[in-house]
Amino acid sequence: MRKLTIIGGGFAGLTAAITAAEAGTRVTVHEAHRTPGGRARTAEGTYRTNEGPHALYAGGPHWTWLKQRGLLGPLAPLPPAEGLRFRFHRGGALRRTPPLGLLRQSLRTADKAPVDLDFRTWATGLAGERAARVAAAYAGVALFHHDPGALSARFVQERLHRAAAVPPEAHYVRGGWGELIERMVARAWEAGVRIETSSRVERLDDLPGGEGPVIVATSLPAAARLLDDPSLTWESGRTVLLDLALRSRKGDPFVISDLDEPGWIERFTAQDPSLAPAGQQLIQAQLPVGPDAAKADGVAHAERLLDLGFPGWRERTVWRREAMSQGRTGAVDRPGTTWRDRPAVDRGDGVYLVGDQVAAPGVLSEVSFTSAVEAVSLALRADHLAVRRA
Repeated sequence: MRKLTIIGGGFAGLTAAITAAEAGTRVTVHEAHRTPGGRARTAEGTYRTNEGPHALYAGGPHWTWLKQRGLLGPLAPLPPAEGLRFRFHRGGALRRTPPLGLLRQSLRTADKAPVDLDFRTWATGLAGERAARVAAAYAGVALFHHDPGALSARFVQERLHRAAAVPPEAHYVRGGWGELIERMVARAWEAGVRIETSSRVERLDDLPGGEGPVIVATSLPAAARLLDDPSLTWESGRTVLLDLALRSRKGDPFVISDLDEPGWIERFTAQDPSLAPAGQQLIQAQLPVGPDAAKADGVAHAERLLDLGFPGWRERTVWRREAMSQGRTGAVDRPGTTWRDRPAVDRGDGVYLVGDQVAAPGVLSEVSFTSAVEAVSLALRADHLAVRRA
């Protein structure tokens, strides 16, 4: 394949660009913003926040790919000592240990979980109503959905099992995910990729002719507009994000996991002090909310948890930011559906779709990675067949 155009310079777009360039393809990336990164950007300035929690799961396919290319960089695994400050909100109080039913449910692999049944019904039959409820709430850390129990049992159990793995699969990029993006951009440049920033593509017709296949690496709503295809839809979570910088206090918890309703608060400076100035700690919370809920509902939920776990947090706050993340938290699969039912990667006529809501397997960012590699593979195969026919 001689040329390839990629629209979108986030994690998926950069993965596709590097993969294609390493195969000898001339690649041009059009990124609408002034810097690449998409949702993997890290905020510039004093507080190095991501757009919500970002972690690399060591068992995922992108782990090996990034490691082989020297792109993982310094990582911040969960510090063992901090496990003593993992708190579970249950019955209106903070507890040091999770319910036994949650532990038992998390040990089950997803291969026997049914696709057609909702998680709540399936888990209740195995472990009882209470264990099913807390397991669904805990899975919210990897789902960003207000009602995980209503989703496909197979979908939820896969994420629950990996989110609760021991030792933990989750690792954090030191300095924020922007550091990983910078390494990927540098690798792309070394491989000959041309990255055009502040280059917004409104229609495929705007691209120069003869540029070969096109990979659309944008959010699904943006891809639907770009391709004029309203069928490009899939359900995603709706989550309130709350970032706080607090003056440090000995004894603050590392994590608060709400088992009464999905919600998660994490002190990210516990594993990476570089994210905030000395003497301060960076807290990031994600609180899933329903379709009719307001941002204020999620913020109130977060503040109730903070009141329990972070004494005096209001007086200690030196910086605060609130946001609503809608349709930007990856795909969720309802009963009767799997990743195979999501919008296909191959859209026909040399157009390929990648991202975290398309028909590719994986958890969280793994879907973006897998779809990007698959899109390049399909484009290379199509080009090879075209050359043979010629």
